[in-house]
Amino acid sequence: MATLARLGVAPFRYMAPALAVRPCLRCSSVGHAAFLHFIEIPACVYKTYSTLPSTKLPTTLSLAHQQQTLSEAVLKEQEGQLTLGEDASCATTKGFGKKDAWASEEPQQCSVRSKKKTIKKKKTLIMRDKEPAVHQDECVVTKDSAKQDACASEEPQQSRTTCNKTKLSKTGKLKKKDKEPAVPQDEDCQIHQVAQIKNISAARLGKDDLVSKANDAPDKLKYKKKQQKKTTQQKRYYTQEVAGVLAYLEACITTGELDLAQLCLQRLEKSATYGQYLRTSMYNILIHAWAKQGSLLHVAQLFSNMKKLMVKPDLSSYVGALECMGRAEHCPENILNRLLQDMEQNGFTLQHMFDRYPFFSEERAGVLHTVRRVRPDFLWQYQYRKDPYSLPLVAQCYDQFKKEMPSFPRLPFTANELRQMFRKQLAMEEAGFVTVESVKASKSVNSDTARQRKGRIEHLRSHWRQELPLAFRDAKSKVNPRRVSHFGTSIYPFLLLLSEDDYIDIMMMAITTLPPNGEALIVFAKDLGRKVQSRFCIKCKEKIGITALVTKVYDHYVELLASDGKVHDKFPREYWQELERDLLHWYAYGHEDVIWPDTTTMQLGTFLTNIMVSDMNIPKNAKNPLQQTLIPAVYHTYNYQSKRKIGFIKPHPLLTQILESDHNSSLIFDAFVMPTYCPPVPWTSPTFGGYIVTPAQLIRMEEGITKQRDLLDHCKEEDPSKLHVVLDTVNQLGSCPWQINEEVLDVIISLFNSGGSTQLGVPPPPSAGPILPKYDPTGKTGIADRTDYNKAVRLARKTLFEMHSLHMDAEYKLSIANAVRHRTFWFPHNIDFRGRSYSCPPHFNHIGSDTTRSLLQFAEGKPLGPNGFDWVKIHLVNLMGRKKCESLSERLRYANAHMEDVLDSADRPLEGQRWWMESDEPWQTLACCKEIAKAVRSPDPAAFFSHLPVHQDGSCNGLQHYAALGRDVVGAASVNLIPHEVPQDVYAVVAQKVEEKRLQDAANGLQIAQVLEGFVNRKVVKQTVMTVVYGVTRYGARLQVEKRLNELEDFPKAHVWKASTYLSRGIFHSLKEMFASTREIQDWLTESARLISTAGYSVEWMSPVGLPIIQPYHHVKQTSVKTSIQSITVCNMDIQQKPHTMKQKNAFPPNFIHSLDSTHMMLTALNCYRKGLTFVSIHDCFWTHAKTVDIMNQVCREQFVALHSQPILENLSNFLLWKHSGLLPVKKKEHEGHFKLLDLLKRVPKKGDLNLQQVMDSVYFFS
Repeated sequence: MATLARLGVAPFRYMAPALAVRPCLRCSSVGHAAFLHFIEIPACVYKTYSTLPSTKLPTTLSLAHQQQTLSEAVLKEQEGQLTLGEDASCATTKGFGKKDAWASEEPQQCSVRSKKKTIKKKKTLIMRDKEPAVHQDECVVTKDSAKQDACASEEPQQSRTTCNKTKLSKTGKLKKKDKEPAVPQDEDCQIHQVAQIKNISAARLGKDDLVSKANDAPDKLKYKKKQQKKTTQQKRYYTQEVAGVLAYLEACITTGELDLAQLCLQRLEKSATYGQYLRTSMYNILIHAWAKQGSLLHVAQLFSNMKKLMVKPDLSSYVGALECMGRAEHCPENILNRLLQDMEQNGFTLQHMFDRYPFFSEERAGVLHTVRRVRPDFLWQYQYRKDPYSLPLVAQCYDQFKKEMPSFPRLPFTANELRQMFRKQLAMEEAGFVTVESVKASKSVNSDTARQRKGRIEHLRSHWRQELPLAFRDAKSKVNPRRVSHFGTSIYPFLLLLSEDDYIDIMMMAITTLPPNGEALIVFAKDLGRKVQSRFCIKCKEKIGITALVTKVYDHYVELLASDGKVHDKFPREYWQELERDLLHWYAYGHEDVIWPDTTTMQLGTFLTNIMVSDMNIPKNAKNPLQQTLIPAVYHTYNYQSKRKIGFIKPHPLLTQILESDHNSSLIFDAFVMPTYCPPVPWTSPTFGGYIVTPAQLIRMEEGITKQRDLLDHCKEEDPSKLHVVLDTVNQLGSCPWQINEEVLDVIISLFNSGGSTQLGVPPPPSAGPILPKYDPTGKTGIADRTDYNKAVRLARKTLFEMHSLHMDAEYKLSIANAVRHRTFWFPHNIDFRGRSYSCPPHFNHIGSDTTRSLLQFAEGKPLGPNGFDWVKIHLVNLMGRKKCESLSERLRYANAHMEDVLDSADRPLEGQRWWMESDEPWQTLACCKEIAKAVRSPDPAAFFSHLPVHQDGSCNGLQHYAALGRDVVGAASVNLIPHEVPQDVYAVVAQKVEEKRLQDAANGLQIAQVLEGFVNRKVVKQTVMTVVYGVTRYGARLQVEKRLNELEDFPKAHVWKASTYLSRGIFHSLKEMFASTREIQDWLTESARLISTAGYSVEWMSPVGLPIIQPYHHVKQTSVKTSIQSITVCNMDIQQKPHTMKQKNAFPPNFIHSLDSTHMMLTALNCYRKGLTFVSIHDCFWTHAKTVDIMNQVCREQFVALHSQPILENLSNFLLWKHSGLLPVKKKEHEGHFKLLDLLKRVPKKGDLNLQQVMDSVYFFS
């Protein structure tokens, strides 16, 4: 709900007297329903206001004003001053007529008519008295006539077809006035549709004739109905256009521009093309805005328009109406009664309203008092909704928690310490950005030079502070608020959301972070717009009071986490929701921020970019800034990328030089980039959690892909328990406290500042890159050939750009780590559409590279215990990449044999023998060496408190899930689902089979097989084997093998293409032999997805823990955004476009497996949390303390068996059959594909004889 800080909010009228409704002198009736038949105001009274523009309607209508208006209308009526054009009849007043006014014969217009039109209307009415009324059978049906039941949809679409507006000519004959005739009702509807299909004029056919025609075209009639249904379903989707209108309306309401918001909605209502984008949420924004002012007449008009356009009110609409009645000066009780009756008829009870709607401030009390005026016996008491867990796996998980006494982990902080951390985090988020000292070594300069540089930068920033506000005001004054797009929106209200200082801060921050090589305009402008949106959301929450509410709840929430807390045995989500109910008497599933589409952020960003290009200047001579002319600080140019002309925003080289002299000491980051100071706010809904006030979403989705958001909303309303596992898992992952391994950080920073090392993953500076070549026609000092010269320059520049990007990325990560080195921090988490978890901070997190992982360790240490020290040593060998095919005891023996190398690496990492650099993961190996050295030198290694995370990786986890799904004994043995004395290496087995095939071909004289002698090994085939389970194509597999062969120095480069083609085929053939059931399941999934997407639907399924999943692969929709700088084409996947068949079918098998491995991770995380373990995951790699590795391994195996004990493929088959069995295509030629799909879905792949319980005894399942 948008903030109304700039609007005058009327107080609730708890003791308002009832309005006396007087009869109309014209029609002698009490009146006609003006507010969904709730407000009984005579039409002649309303007509006085209906002839005015909507922006001129009074905000409040006092009793005295209503009585005066009534008197004036009565006098005008008695004196005969009301023309027929103004009034016509009380029954046909626009939006305020009879119950079926929108379906009446001819609704009148509500605008002021000219004298000529009035006279013409009089003639029409006179002739209408002479002619009999036109029967509905004589109406013609238009193409886009909507069905009467369209209003039953959740987000119903507007039917642009109104009643048939006909007029009589001078001869008294009927003729069409508009192209949109009336909607025939009931059984006649089908008859008229058939008449339209046959191109037969309904005006010339009788009903009997039409019936005979209907019998001739049943198939076409069926097709027509199907197309109407399909069109209605497509229109329901939340498109970018809808998001743009909602964002515009919210901006208008926030800035007090209600007239612009009303005008926008009116344009959509009157437009036959763009009116299809009308939504209930658009009306709700205006309903709540007028309700805040107590303007009952405006709310009545909005409700009337919704009913006329078949837009169904929702719970928020009724709450706004009740709030308006509470704030209005006078509201009759009969109106209130009728509103409550209509609300209950639409399925919304008072108990449901007070339980579910997120009221703020005094709204709940005011609405409750309003309801009790007519329902004095109503007593509201929150009823906790305890839904049973419908999914067996989820029910089993939570039922186990009830039976056992869980021991949830505690943080090593007191409640007061956590509250102080919360205040720091809130301050950082409200500021919007944070300044961090860079780890980059600065060049030593004398004090005078340093003072001069500082003064020059301060003078430059001061100059911008003076010039930018003037430029911003001038640019804003040139924006015409009434010059709008087709949807009635403009950029004007978005320029009023923040103060001028906020916009200036955003522009100055953007220019100081602009890379020397520039940024694409589409990226730069979008980032500027997103910054404005984020700042607006934060300030909006503060003004509404959400920030204060969250602070109040969090102060009590810390009792669950603190070491001295008094609350036990509750999940963070569960306890937070209890606090919301108990402390605030307010229960909400989340505070949803209106989403700004890319087109809106792009327009806003380009507006600010234009100001930066035009008015941000720097002195031409930096040494004497006061006496020199000014030049632009940034400029707009074009680059060509892949033959495409791309707009770029680039800083002036002089600006880069000035900023670099100061940026040796500081970097500026957005607040969400940094780890949090306090434990994240628990996720309680898909739209609330993670951060305190910074906008965040539980599921990462691309722009335009909103179907999954709709599915989540449906889950949270129908069965919230389906999301409990997802929410609780994300909360558990985010609640893990971290700290920096300072010893490793110091080593990396020293290497970073001394030139870096490509071998160790520390990128060298761009100064170490290639020098741009020179052109010399003579060839003495440069390249003589122009083509070769241009090619060399492009290659050198590309290398330099890549080196700069990698170097800056490393600087960001190391600087953030250095900034938090002396404190504890947390990483908020969210998930992708398949359920895989990710850290919200993008740069520095545990999902990053070897370098960033080595810098992180658990904030809470635990003693190693009897087996923990051995697990640390085994972890060291695993990181080295050695002994992968050896037993755990052999790995432990290897670690003990190299203890001297371990200690040398820990003590002298850069000066010693550097044994750790030989590892596959060198920096994590160094961190492990230092931990082992500390434990060895401690008095008792078993009592040593270790902070090092120990990893347990799945053995080709994708193939493990496939083997379990198909109960494949052979495949299961290859991926360690069956116990073995030593781990089975599937990559080595595949390499061996490929080599056997190569030997046969070489013996038969195949040349490429002979060339590959000695080059087929585990490393060459590993990537392809690893990714084939995730849907890699033969072309992609060939590229992977080609890359591995190019890394071999001895392999002849001339044979790379043929060799990679040969090996990729051999790998696929070997896998097909080894994993027969895997290939069968993969083919079943692929073909099912192909048939589903060919029919025009996206593949959708439900994960075993209740997460609704839909593949977001659609054809790209291009939207052109015209700006003052250039036209920008925004390309986004759009749910309204057809599904991309190729992507849908290729992605379904890997995405389905990813949904299973994420489910396994979630179940493992929750059960580890219940046992008090610290648990973190990177997809199929699980982390915990060395002491608790054995417990985590046991839980991991138990949950894998529990997961695959469910009929996963059978459930998928039943879900898809339920989803598609009723969608029979209209065209007969498509029936074959539909029945083929149903037949395929019924034929679930057969299973083998694998006993899943063997997984419990498999040591190398995860190791």
